Amino acid sequence: MTHALLPVLPEAVLLAAACTVLLLDLFLPPSRRHWSFWLTQATLLACAAITVATAELQPLHAFGGLVVDDMLSDFLKLLSCVAVSTMLFYSRGYLAVRGLFRGEVLVLTMLALLGMMVMISAASFLTLYLGLELLALCLYSMVAMHRTSNAASEAAMKYFVLGALASGMLLYGMSMVYGATGSLDIHRIARVIHAGQGNGTVLLFGLVFVVSGIAFKLGAVPYHMWVPDVYHGAPTAVTLLIGTAPKLAAFALTLRLLGVALAGLEFDWQGMLIVLSLLSMVLGNVTAIAQTNIKRMLAYSTIANMGFMLLGFLAANLAGYSAAMFYVVAYVLTSLASFGVVMLLAREGFEADRIEDFRGLNQRSPWWAFIMLLVMFSLAGVPPTLGFYAKFAVIEAAVGAGFIWLAVAAVLASLVGAFYYLRVVKVMYFEDAVDTTPIVARGDNRALLSANGLALLLFGILPQPLMGLCVVALAQSGFL
Repeated sequence: MTHALLPVLPEAVLLAAACTVLLLDLFLPPSRRHWSFWLTQATLLACAAITVATAELQPLHAFGGLVVDDMLSDFLKLLSCVAVSTMLFYSRGYLAVRGLFRGEVLVLTMLALLGMMVMISAASFLTLYLGLELLALCLYSMVAMHRTSNAASEAAMKYFVLGALASGMLLYGMSMVYGATGSLDIHRIARVIHAGQGNGTVLLFGLVFVVSGIAFKLGAVPYHMWVPDVYHGAPTAVTLLIGTAPKLAAFALTLRLLGVALAGLEFDWQGMLIVLSLLSMVLGNVTAIAQTNIKRMLAYSTIANMGFMLLGFLAANLAGYSAAMFYVVAYVLTSLASFGVVMLLAREGFEADRIEDFRGLNQRSPWWAFIMLLVMFSLAGVPPTLGFYAKFAVIEAAVGAGFIWLAVAAVLASLVGAFYYLRVVKVMYFEDAVDTTPIVARGDNRALLSANGLALLLFGILPQPLMGLCVVALAQSGFL
């Protein structure tokens, strides 16, 4: 019995801690709220440690096949814990000066992470959808957390309405796949499809709805409408959360559905992903050029980056999936640093969310200008940063799969995207500072953000260990 609970032990600890923080916050005065913060951080550290300690070299199924514990899930859960912990460190000062440093934020963040972890280790449509909805409901609430902000309320409403629509589409697609195959188990569905026993017409209809639901969760064109408004309207701390760890869960969702359950329909979903990838890369990069708000610019950058990530899925093999996984890990690491710098420059009554707010940053602080330079170079794919190798890996996978014209389009889209990334660099280094207010931050925040930025350079110079981890995690999980 104890052994059967090991695959979900991190999730159990996280849920127990979330309930504890929720109760503890009722009795803590505002001056002691840091206790809840450090308890949350200790929980995330414990979850990461348990994930490593209970790691399985061979896939282990539990709870009647609803959950799988393999190297892929362990690696992604570990990264999710690190990303959420980093997000909380970056956000602590930002939330405090806006009156948002409350137990609800910490509890909803932990429950959102719980949803991600359930998605990542799901081996059934039932578990996938349960994790997805838990994550989505927490994010809807967090976007609206700033009650006095009309922009946040509007963003939350748009996110909720469009998210409910996308969840319904995904659920309808899953129900059609269930009707065609008679199973909710991901691996059993794959076997039925490979054996040619499923109803082909119903499966194709289901596939269209499933891909549409996935595209919304990734923010791919034409299901991208929510991304810029939510990124812009939500408090920057919540935007940081939405733009980082959930991307790892969305990758797992896509891989479990398309790479495992519907692998037998590879030819059909490849055509859909080609359209989604091309439109996302082109529209995301072109539209970002017109943005003056850095959060909206990064939102359209997210759309374009998800298009690049889908290039890896088109290969439908170990090389392609590992390239896509490496890309999403690189993107999460870069997004953490980008929004971390934005929040570092923000202060009470000032959001620092316009591109012109970065004018003359090199004069105010050469170090933070350098960190933001690394972030922009990584997003643009400029060597020797991590983003360059990530783009190279997915484009190489697309070429290897025979999609040479799409790889050329990706390179051209990347060149277009370089314009608006380098514009931020130009503003920081070649324009005079208007705001000369000193940049104040906690010591732990400064150290972590510095390490985050330098990691983009280090992994760009030495990408092999991280890429090797992605390949091994997928190979040990059965993606050969």
